[in-house]
Amino acid sequence: MNRRDFIKYTYASGIGLAALTSVPLQLIAKQGVRKISILHTNDLHSRIDPFPMDGSKYQGLGGFAKRASLINKIRTEEEHVLLLDAGDILQGTPYFNFFQGELELKLMSEMKYDAATFGNHDFDAGIDRLSQLADIATFPFISSNYDFSSTSMDNKSINNKIFKFDGIRVGIYGLGIELDGLVPDNLYRNTVYMDPLRTALKEEEMLKTQMKCDLIICLSHLGFEYESHKISDITIGTNTNCTDLIIGGHTHSFLSEPRIVQNLQRKNCRIFQVGWGGINLGRVDFFFNAEKKKIFTLASSFTIS
Repeated sequence: MNRRDFIKYTYASGIGLAALTSVPLQLIAKQGVRKISILHTNDLHSRIDPFPMDGSKYQGLGGFAKRASLINKIRTEEEHVLLLDAGDILQGTPYFNFFQGELELKLMSEMKYDAATFGNHDFDAGIDRLSQLADIATFPFISSNYDFSSTSMDNKSINNKIFKFDGIRVGIYGLGIELDGLVPDNLYRNTVYMDPLRTALKEEEMLKTQMKCDLIICLSHLGFEYESHKISDITIGTNTNCTDLIIGGHTHSFLSEPRIVQNLQRKNCRIFQVGWGGINLGRVDFFFNAEKKKIFTLASSFTIS
């Protein structure tokens, strides 16, 4: 496993980079600093096995088994870990054609994913099949801007979820891309698409003010960035107030570290996406001081080889 272009450091106050690199993390923990590790994937596209050894660009890379081994290793090293996916779990190999998504969801459940959102290709077997797959998964699907109330997916997803780690509250919401024009309407039927930016502002405000979250994450399948005015992760990051991290998908963007943008409050929002096909595993570590303020962040991308 190769660690690519490690590391992007940012720090706002308190312990600085020199302290991090020279002081053991166990000692930092005794000083009241808490660490949360966010692991993430996107656009897996039913790539269960590594890419075939056929001379292609990605030969031998990826695969659920090797990714599971890396995730398990990280979990033995870290106390607080979240594993998330930004959609397009399905479609792309014969595994999907034969099993219609069941294998993918069962394997992700075995790997103990904590949450995922929907991509447009997750509707490729139809919304009734997606409803069945949501029942198979042992983790929640978080979708804030799709209204499923008039479909078989009603009550099969949630608008947001809060995870608690050692007193730190992590709130997650999810944004999906507009399905009209990407997915045949008979596959998503009466799903209502709601404006993602308005949804993001509503969800982050609730998570911050009502639910008192210390870290807010958006799982997005909008796409990283466009030359047009089409809404993207960059749009969300620069036009929200308190979203700290956007884990993206859809555009298959290979980023070795997050793009950092300034939000409406002139604070940092990190946007990360790690390609497609399970080739990479993204990781973002957030460190908090005793007052639960973010003091620095580490981010990296691991190639699954």
